[in-house]
Order: sequence, then structure tokens, then C-alpha cells
Amino acid sequence: MVTEATTHHRICPLCEAGCGLSVDIEDRRVVRVRGARDDVFSKGYVCPKGIALGEIDQDPERCHAPLVRQPDGGFAEVTWDEAFAEVARGLGRVAEKHGKDAVALYYGNPVIHAVGIPLYVAVMRQVMGTRNVFSSSTVDQMPKNVSSGLMFGDPWAIPVPDIDRTDHLLVLGANPLVSNGSLWTVPDLPGRVRALRARGGRLVVVDPRRTRTADVADQHVALRPGTDALLLFALVHTLFEEGLHTPLDPAVFAGERQVRAAAEEFSPEAVAGVCGVAPDTIRGLARDLAAARSAAVYARLGTTAAAFGTVTSWLVDVLNALTGNLDRPGGAMFGEAQHNVLRPTEPLRLGRWHSRVRGFPEVLGEFPAATLAEEIDTPGEGQVRALVAVACNPVLGAPNGERLEHSLANLDFMVAVDPYVNETTRHADVILPPPRLVESEHFDIVLSRLAVRRVARYSPPLLPREQGRPSEAQILARLTLILSGAGPGADPAALDSAIIDKTLAAVVGAPGSPLAGRDPAELKEQLTGEDSAERRIDLMIRLGAFGDVFGLRADGVNLAVLRERPQGVDFGPLRPRLAEVVGTESGKVELFPEPVAGDLPRLAEFLAGERDRGERDRGEAGFLLVGRRNLRSVNSWTHNTAALSGGSNRCTLEINVADARRLGVGAGDEVTVRGRAGAVVAVAEPTDRVGPGVVCLPHGWGHGRDGTRMTYAAKSPGVNMNALTDELVVDPLSGNAVFNAVPVQVSPGRGDLRQC
Repeated sequence: MVTEATTHHRICPLCEAGCGLSVDIEDRRVVRVRGARDDVFSKGYVCPKGIALGEIDQDPERCHAPLVRQPDGGFAEVTWDEAFAEVARGLGRVAEKHGKDAVALYYGNPVIHAVGIPLYVAVMRQVMGTRNVFSSSTVDQMPKNVSSGLMFGDPWAIPVPDIDRTDHLLVLGANPLVSNGSLWTVPDLPGRVRALRARGGRLVVVDPRRTRTADVADQHVALRPGTDALLLFALVHTLFEEGLHTPLDPAVFAGERQVRAAAEEFSPEAVAGVCGVAPDTIRGLARDLAAARSAAVYARLGTTAAAFGTVTSWLVDVLNALTGNLDRPGGAMFGEAQHNVLRPTEPLRLGRWHSRVRGFPEVLGEFPAATLAEEIDTPGEGQVRALVAVACNPVLGAPNGERLEHSLANLDFMVAVDPYVNETTRHADVILPPPRLVESEHFDIVLSRLAVRRVARYSPPLLPREQGRPSEAQILARLTLILSGAGPGADPAALDSAIIDKTLAAVVGAPGSPLAGRDPAELKEQLTGEDSAERRIDLMIRLGAFGDVFGLRADGVNLAVLRERPQGVDFGPLRPRLAEVVGTESGKVELFPEPVAGDLPRLAEFLAGERDRGERDRGEAGFLLVGRRNLRSVNSWTHNTAALSGGSNRCTLEINVADARRLGVGAGDEVTVRGRAGAVVAVAEPTDRVGPGVVCLPHGWGHGRDGTRMTYAAKSPGVNMNALTDELVVDPLSGNAVFNAVPVQVSPGRGDLRQC
């Protein structure tokens, strides 16, 4: 019997904008998706990824049952109980023989886009007891976490531009019209930019590539890749030299004098030749920033995935502070989480332990992703012999992914939580696939801290799961229980109940808590939800910034309220809250933290070396590789969706027209690109979007390998940019991989190489 279509409100989980969607479902299939005009946050905006939600959800190559490796090397579907039993045997065997450090954890960026992973990843790390923890953080944003942790005391206290009220937005190394914001939850960036300019504001973009965001900017400054820190320091220098800075309250800020002294050697004239930006242009950027009634500086992946990622991230917020725009309307403000957030109990400390092979310091309990392959390959105590891979594809996402692929093949055991048999999970012994997107709830646990507006929203599953199908939360909970030694049959609800008990005990026992002295059992009885994971979410909402605090706040919300109002509840624009945020040992914003100060001689040495070298050789060896993303692409996994493929979403090597002409390369020609780590054969796309000496490849490509099950992606496989990136080069403070300003050679044709 055919049923009529029903319409549901749903938060899009596909990127950081978190737009509201209206989803029509008929016979358990998504038949139409459009922007939800009544959503309090996105107000009808939607990008192509959201429109394609149904096609992604209904991809026939998504795994719907657990897969277990067979003796012949292939996979076979098994029951969930059989799969978890195999996981317990495999991980237990490795841990018993080689110790806890032999079992590593790697989780991907769905940790901020999903619900199950952030609910359990912290306790998973705790029960594993391993030092070998890796994540996409060190191929993405760890420098920003480190700089925020050192400056404000909380690695997730990341200021975001208050774009709805700013008069001047300076963007570096970011393309937010394509990314929909990144470490900045901001739907409808195109509309917000139009509103900014309509009220007389300015958008300035600094980027080696003329991006889509640069196309609509009032000014685009093309700088040499990898020199953002030098440019930002020259802006700081100009503010001090010309008396344009805002005097800072010494009771709130520490280190202004040291910043001024450090900036002296980075004048516009000193850095101009290396940055490729004229001194007058640099001084103009600083003057415009200082003159604006309100302004915000924002930088992203082009600056964090770079050799000076942490220093650059620090300078962004130094500039926001020195122009008087930190924590003020129209400036760089702190988002407010819709769930309870525990402030760090102590200031951020780096290097509490070190990696076994290269001695890299841990950062936030993680080692650099760039070290995973060597930790697998190098014999000795603590060698990684098993891997728990959660929602990640490091073969295409980590530096020198080709080496890592060979390393994964040598593991004793691997379990992956992923909907696809992809370039990484094809090496797993067990694959545990999460349910369909429309069978899963959505709640922005991480992203609400980065939101441009104070809202609370929750999306329940739109369809019930099939009988016996665990939720993503239940999969992660059972995996956590196995890692704790509780066995494959332990009840996930018991784990959730224990976490709820621990949270409530801490809340009622905290001095000054509004719930101090209350009975935890009585509070627990008030929680609602369809399952134990939803009851945890209800607790998080009640104790969050907009929560009802178990009835103590009349205008607060809880899970039941948000279920009744799927379009969300709007609590207004961001508010100044620096005093609530700062948790440093001094109680002040640390403008000149010691670890950052210790890295500045490296920046000065880089400047001196590049100035001595003079004008770059524009010959065959003189290219710097940068990355790019497309509006219709989410890392590697959306390439298996027809609606998000083709058009501008292609894996081509952008190369300057003049460079292409000099090399004798035309549009569509094959070129060989070589880096220290390896080489690929790519298709050339001559363009004026990149300057001389710069080439650009998108990330997340390199499909079509044996054993994967992504047939559509294999039709246009592209090449793996990270076959070129060097795992030996990282930002020393954060351990972040360096994907931008990678030295490469470009030559016509394919030589003796085969295209990946």
C-alpha cells in the first residue's frame, strides 16, 4: 500500500551551518528536501548538500548490516551480536598480548556533526587507557584549539565573527561561502554578506586563491601560501607603530607589552617581499581594520593546516583584541552552547606525554595524525597493532595517505564505524555501519558553541529503525563497553545511566550550583526521551545555557519543549561573556602565552631565510600546493552521490595560465605533480584564480581502489592530494599536518606514473 508523503522538520547534519530542512517522506523514502522557512536559525536557506540529503540517505552502497572479514579476504554480513563478539575477540586478543597502548583510536570530523560520537568518545578514550589517540583535529583545526586554550583557558572558547552586526570582516585562508562557515556555525553566509555590504560594511579576503568568497569581497589580497603569520604580525606592528590599537585593560588582558615588542621585527616592509603583498597594502589593511566601528578577523583551514598554524591562530585573536573587537557586538564573540559545558579544571598543558617514534608531544590527549603510520610500522613496546576507526577516512585525509594505507594492511585487527567500505575501512576486520540519516536524531553538541546566534534545536529520528537495528549511539556505547572490558553483551543503557548519575552527582555537589543539595535520583526521574541516549541529551539541554534547570528557569527549554518546537527556539544575538569564558591560571586573557612566544624564533628564522633566498624560482621546482573545497563536497564520502558530483566539483589541478603556457600544458592535459611524499597524475585546469607559482588540488579524492564499494565515486576517482603532503612536517605546537604551501614539482604528462 502506497502512503501519502509526510513533511518533517530536520536539522541538516552535513556541514557546520546546521540548516533547517523540510523533508518529505513517502514509503520510508525521502522524496523532496527544501529549506525550512520557519527554522529560527537558517530561515529557509539550504545548500546543494542539504537538497541531496535523500540521495545520500538512500545510497544503495551504504552498509546496512555489520560486515566481518572472511578467510578469503572478502566481507560477509553477520548479525549485530556476532559482529560485536568478533570485535571483543579481536581487540581483547591484541590488548591482552601487547598492552593497552597497542590499541589505537582514530575518529573523524563527524565528531562535531553527529550525536553518537560526541556522546561517547570521551568515555571511550578514558576506558581504553591508551596513549595512542588520533583524530581529524590534527589535520584540521588543532592550532585554533591550542591558541584558544592558551589565551582563554578553554580549547573550545573560539571567538566567531558576529557578522550580523559587524562593519568590517577580514577573512584569511577561508572560503566560508563554500564551506558554510568552518569553526563558525553560520547558515546563509551569502545572504549575510549581502546584508553586511548593504549597510555599508566591507568584506576583505586574504587568500592565495581567488575563491568564491573573494569573488564577492570588496578587496582580495593574494598572498604567498604559508605566510599568513607574517602578514598578521605586520598588521599588529602597524597598529602599534601608528597608534591605532585600542589600549587594553591590564586587569583583563596580560602580555600587551610583550606582543608589541615581538611585533617590532615584522614590519610591513620586512615581510612584504616574502608575503608577496606591498607594504602600503598591508598598512591599509591594518588602518581599515582599526577605523571600522566594529570589525572581526576570521581565519580557517588555509591558515591552520600550515607550518605556523598555531602562531597564525593566536595572531587572529590578538588582532581582535588590539582593535577593541574581542567580545563586543559586531566583533569576534563567543558562541553559547545549548548544552551543559564543563569548564576545564586546569589550564591547557601541552606535552604531558610524547609519541613513541618521533617524540611528538600530546595535545589535548592526542598525537598528530601524521604519526599514525610510523606508530604502526615501528616495532617495539607500545607499537600500534589494532585500530578503532570511527567515522574517518585517513587514507584520503591524513598526510602521506599512501604510506598509511600500507600500514593499515599490517594491523593485527581493525574495527571501523562507518556507512561505507571506503579507502580506509576496506582494511577493517569488522565494519559497524550507523543507521540511515533519517533514522537518526540530530543535536548540535559541539557546533552550538560556534554558532553566530543563540538558538536551541533538536531533531528526533524521522523514521523508526528496522527491528534489531541499533542506533549510532547504541553502536558507540556497545563499542565503549567492549573497550572497558564489560564484554559484547553489556547493556548500553547501563552506561548512559552511569554517566547521568555521575553528572547529576557533580551538579548537586558543586558549591554555588542552583541544584545544590537536590536529590540526584529525583532529578533523574524527571528526564524524558525515547531511549537512554535521549535522556542524556535531555539532561544536557536542561543544564545548558538555555535550559530550564529542572524547572528553576521559567523561560528555559528541555528535550520535550524542543520536540514540540522542531523549528527551534531563538534566544537572540550573541552577548558579551568574556568573564564567563576565561579560565586561565591568571584569570586574564593571555595575549602572549609562553608556548607561542617560544615558537616565534622559528617564524623569524623563516622570514630571514626567505628574504635571503629572494624571488622564488618560477621554474619546474617552484610551485607551492594549496587545497580547496567545493560547495557540493563533504570530504570523501559525498563523491558517491550523483547530485553532488560533476560540474565544478571536479578533481583538477588549478595552475596559473602563465605557468601552464610555460610548461606547454593546456586544459584537460595530464600533468605529474611530485612532492617529497609521492606523486600523482592530475588533470590540468589553467586559471587566473591562482597566482604564478601556486597550484591547487581539492582534498578527499583518490577513489576506485580494489575492495572499496563506492562505484559512483570510482567513475571519477580523481587523485589523492595527500599522496603529496609530507607526514614529516607538522606545526610543532599543535601537531597539525601541513597541507598548505607544500613544495611540489609539476611537469607535463604522466611519465612512468599511473593515475591513482
